[in-house]
Parts: sequence; C-alpha cells; structure tokens
Amino acid sequence: MSLKTRKVRIGSIEIGGGLPVAVQSMCATHTRDVDPTVAVARALTAAGAGVVRIAVDSDAEAEALAEIRKQTKGAVNLSVDLQESWRLATKVAPHVDKIRYNPGHLHHHEKDKPTREKVAFIIGAARDHGCAVRIGVNCGSVDPEVTSRHPHDSVAATVESALAHCDILDGLKFDQYVVSIKDSDPRKVVEANRAFSRARPDVPIHLGVTEAGLPPGGVVKTRMAFEPLLTEGIGDTLRVSLTVPCDRKTQEIEEGLRILADVKAGRLTSKGFQIKGLNIISCPSCSRVENEEFVHLAERVVEMAQFAKDSEITIAVMGCRVNGPGETDDADLGLWCGPTHVNLKRGPEKLGSFTYTDVLIRLKVELEAIVKRKGGAPA
Repeated sequence: MSLKTRKVRIGSIEIGGGLPVAVQSMCATHTRDVDPTVAVARALTAAGAGVVRIAVDSDAEAEALAEIRKQTKGAVNLSVDLQESWRLATKVAPHVDKIRYNPGHLHHHEKDKPTREKVAFIIGAARDHGCAVRIGVNCGSVDPEVTSRHPHDSVAATVESALAHCDILDGLKFDQYVVSIKDSDPRKVVEANRAFSRARPDVPIHLGVTEAGLPPGGVVKTRMAFEPLLTEGIGDTLRVSLTVPCDRKTQEIEEGLRILADVKAGRLTSKGFQIKGLNIISCPSCSRVENEEFVHLAERVVEMAQFAKDSEITIAVMGCRVNGPGETDDADLGLWCGPTHVNLKRGPEKLGSFTYTDVLIRLKVELEAIVKRKGGAPA
C-alpha cells in the first residue's frame, strides 16, 4: 500500500493514502449483451474486485451501459473504457464511477482538436457526475510526437505522456485521478512506475502488465512487475491481465489477491526470474475482443511454437483493433485478430489476412525462418 498518494474515491471504495490496494478486472462479454455482462461484473465483484471495467465505443454500448448500471447499482463499482470515443464521456459518466482514457488514442482521434480540449471535455463530464478518472498510458499507443523525442527509450516516452496529462488535469483543478503506465515487458513496467512515482508521489498508481498472456506464464510476468513495486509502496490498485476465457475471468482477481497476500507475507516468488528464449505476449480477454476464438488461438500458438522455445523471439497475439495495429509492431511476429480473420505481421509489415485455422500454418513457416536466421534448428 502507498503511504504517500492522495485518496481517490471510486464509487463505494477509496484508494490511495495508505488504504489497501484494490484489485480490478474487466468484463470480457460484449457490452451490448447486458445480461451476460451483468453476470460477469457481479461474479468479479463477488471474487473480490473493487472495480469492474467495461469498454464502450458506440452509442449503442452507452445505452447498454445505462441498463448494466441499473442492474448493478450499489453492488458493483463500474469503470468505463472510452478508447477513442472521447465524445461519449457525457453519455457514460452518469452510469459509472470512473472513466479511463488513453492519451495516445486521444491524439489519433480528431487530430484537428487540441488534446487539452478533448481532456477538458472528459473531465467536465467526470466532474459533473462525481467520477474518478484514470489516465491510462500504454506502451503501444503513445502519442508519436512524444515518442519522437525518445526514439530509443519507450519508458521515458510513457512517463512523459503520463506527466503531461497530469499537468493538464491539475490545470483543470481536478485531482480525482489515477495513472497507469503499462508495458508488456515487466522490467519496463517497474522502471516506468518508479520514475513516475518519484516525479509525482502524490498521484495514485494503477499497476498492470498490459499483455501478460496466458497463465501460468502471464502470472509470473505480472509478479515480476508487481512484487518489487508493491514492496516499495508503489501501487494503489492493480489488475492481473490474463488471456483466459470469459468464464475464467475471476482468475484475474484470484491471482491479484494472491500476489497482494504473498507480498504482505514476504513471499516474493519472482526474484531473480528472467524472461529468456521465446516470449509470447497476448492481451487480456475483454469486451473489445471481436472473436472469442482469439483466446483459443493464443493457446494453440503457444503449443505450436514450442520448437522455438530457446530462441530469442517475440510473438504477439492481440485480440482487437485497439491493441492490434500498434502493439504488434515491436514483435518479431504479430497476430491481430478480427471477427473472422487474423492479420499476420512480421514486425510492422503486414503479411496477409488468414482464417483462424490457416494462420497457424503460415505463422509456423515464418517462425521457422526466423529461428533458422538466428542460427537455431527448427524441429
């Protein structure tokens, strides 16, 4: 728990100021499917979630959110993920306790409008309805103007983006906000959050490894980031982001609570652990996933790629158009999953679009070529 940050209220709970760290998760159902989403939100809360996040990217989803709130009011603390649809803030704010926006996505949407104007719109809606706000910086979607100033230092770019948006919110006289700085590399998560905490020790921090992947490896990566930070008093709320089916989403809460209990007891299981060889990252299952087959595809990728387990190769499996385009660019091979087809990439280069079955065949060919190029001998 942090002893330095200010308190921020999120519905029925407060975080920061030395209070216990709150655990969060995100619904993996489609937001327009009200009843299943309500069921997942209630299940996550029953498992110990202090906050449950739901993505909203259209008017129809905003209308569904209003009904979800009606059915969960007083029982679930709801956070909404706006993605690029910042203008929906006024429609969703009456129905949630917290709004999350991504600074990078704000930059890309309606570029003719100043970022500060967009942020002010979101903050106005949050202020009017008593919502907290999360500034959610992700490594794969940082404002290109910021990354251009740090061409070889993604940590510095993410921290600069977070600090700049803190300045905007401070200028708007709004202090009910938290910050998250996430990366798929746990070492960068530690470095970035340490740097941010030094610069802004007053701001509550949401911890997360953005594409930890499938358990158990995803849990290990998460522990590599969380354990050192939590022992230093950095972190006021957290999410364990795992690639799991919808009916197993409570595992994120269970693992988060287990990490907190282990840190409190001094059981630091990740000390000295290093990521070596094949690194498969995959984003957590959430309501933005356009085909639930994405989770099973990630599992099949892990199985197929075992012949390359000793090679220093990264494969990224992303489940939607939000994470897919940018967060596969830095991987040796990337899969960006759509409703019926999967876009296969070699770094930033798109190799083609394939069915969920056929993509594994082409992926193996590309992986074998990279292994051979690196001096290995594919089976």
